[in-house]
Order: sequence, then structure tokens, then C-alpha cells
Amino acid sequence: MTSQSAWDVFQQTCPSRTSLARIANRWTAMIVIALDAGPLRFGELRTGVAGISAKVLTETLRDLERDGLLHRTAYAQVPPRVEYELTALGRSLHEPMRALQRWAQQHIPEVLEARDAYDATR
Repeated sequence: MTSQSAWDVFQQTCPSRTSLARIANRWTAMIVIALDAGPLRFGELRTGVAGISAKVLTETLRDLERDGLLHRTAYAQVPPRVEYELTALGRSLHEPMRALQRWAQQHIPEVLEARDAYDATR
């Protein structure tokens, strides 16, 4: 097994690169933040993460489950009930995602101002 110090996200073949791409995905960040409150059903996630399509939510949830960041529990009942919750690994990602959320919300006035200034010169 390769030692952890050998992982280099800047190397094209490094598996950490795919993890970084998954984590950097805007939907991943919002799902991880939304699931901090506890398990949620698909519809609750879709409502809470406004703007995400059912297809993209399904794909993102599958990817997060595959990467060990969330656990999917299907209950044998009618109608079917499925809940998603963060694993310990997923919970370890929550605080960095919250920090990004706080940064984005705190600095949006500056970002919007910079965009306006940039667009005015183009």
C-alpha cells in the first residue's frame, strides 16, 4: 500500500484528485452541510438544497455513498422510505464545508463588487 505522504493531488493519476473534485463540487458541499442536522430523506434534501435536479441529487448521493461520505438506509415499508446520513468520514468534512459557506456568505458583497467592476471594463 502506498503511504499517505505519497498522495499528490497535482499528479494526474493520484486518486486524491478525484476526491478533491468531488469535495469541490457545489452540490456536495451543500448536501454535506444539509446533512449535518441528521438523516434526511431524498425529498427533504431536494427541498433543502434548492435548485438541484432529482437526477443530479441522485448521482451526487451515489457518489458520496461510494466514497464513504454518507450512508443510505432503505426501510422495507410501503411507501418505500430511504434516508441519507453522514458517516464519520462525511462528518469530518462538515466543518471545512461550513467554513466555505461562511466565507461565501461573508464575502459576497466584495465578490459582487469585483464582478461589476470587471464587467464594466469589458
